[in-house]
Amino acid sequence: MRTVQMTLDEELVKTVDRLASRLQTTRSAFTRDALREAVASYTVKRLEQKHRAGYAKHPAVQDEFGGWDAEQAWGDE
Repeated sequence: MRTVQMTLDEELVKTVDRLASRLQTTRSAFTRDALREAVASYTVKRLEQKHRAGYAKHPAVQDEFGGWDAEQAWGDE
């Protein structure tokens, strides 16, 4: 692992310390988890944006997937 220095406002540090204590973890471990979640969230949002942009550029047309109706198996037949 690598040590990094960050500048945070005092209230945020107090909140993180309080939560880390409540979760029985360290400030560093709490922060690592929060950063991993933020990166994952950003990744999902970016992929959703790309998906929306792709459909805006090439929208699905009516009955585009209609040929698959006969292939569906609902399990109750």
